[in-house]
Amino acid sequence: MERVAAATNGNVEIKYKSMSKTKRLQRFGIYTLLILFSILFILPFVWLISTSLKHEAQAITYPPTIIPTDFDWANYQEVFQVVDFLRFYWNTIFITFFTVIGTILSSAIVGYAFARINGKGRNFWFVILLSTMMLPQQVTMIPQYIIFSKLDWVNTFLPLIVPAFLGNAFFIFLLRQFFKTIPRELEESAILDGCNTFGVFWRIVLPLSKPALITVAILSFMWTWNDFMNPLIYLNDPNKYTLALGIQMFNGQLNMLWGPMMAASTLVILPLILLFFFAQKHFIEGIALSGIKG
Repeated sequence: MERVAAATNGNVEIKYKSMSKTKRLQRFGIYTLLILFSILFILPFVWLISTSLKHEAQAITYPPTIIPTDFDWANYQEVFQVVDFLRFYWNTIFITFFTVIGTILSSAIVGYAFARINGKGRNFWFVILLSTMMLPQQVTMIPQYIIFSKLDWVNTFLPLIVPAFLGNAFFIFLLRQFFKTIPRELEESAILDGCNTFGVFWRIVLPLSKPALITVAILSFMWTWNDFMNPLIYLNDPNKYTLALGIQMFNGQLNMLWGPMMAASTLVILPLILLFFFAQKHFIEGIALSGIKG
């Protein structure tokens, strides 16, 4: 039913208009497609959790079963017994924390400069910055490794953290587009009250950019948490491995025992799921109000 307001003798009368059959069918079709696609995307995660709770014999049986006949929680205990999984967790948290902080600070500063500070060649340098997004990682991988090797940073966390403090082209673009939506009158008022450029950025712009900053933090967290290539290149000591490398090490030691492997994978992706659900509102708002929408 749809509500329709009609004015009669100065009074507002609420009438209910039946939804047309065509519109009901369209809505039914849309909801059906959404449900089907939701099931399609959530099925691998359900299968992951299900396999993590199965005995090894049941995990490889055919035809497969989704619901375990007997829940085997020992798979999660074995994860911590076979490898030093807690150390991998700490290493990943340490790297991810400083990477997210560095990404937010550097990208916000550069994005604000491109959005608000007028200078000669500003648009030219912004185009150059965006063009770096077209370079695949394989092109810069060897030169970066040579630089970090000369600095004696190999087998340390520095190559995984320091680049985040030098800005990220995608996040700079994202924040620049968001900063341009903030009214200039707010900044001008702050300048009249005695604020300098950094004060306007820190006290006015950043508090108003909370959705965009949270979006950058979530995306940076996800990319760093799941990063496999960079830790593989720069880390040689198993005590410094991240979760992505730890799972591979775990895989080799267990000779593909599917129950413990799926348990380890569940523990790896659990923080990502919790982070997205707790920050979902701000994440969607940041995407809607930034340059992603065009």
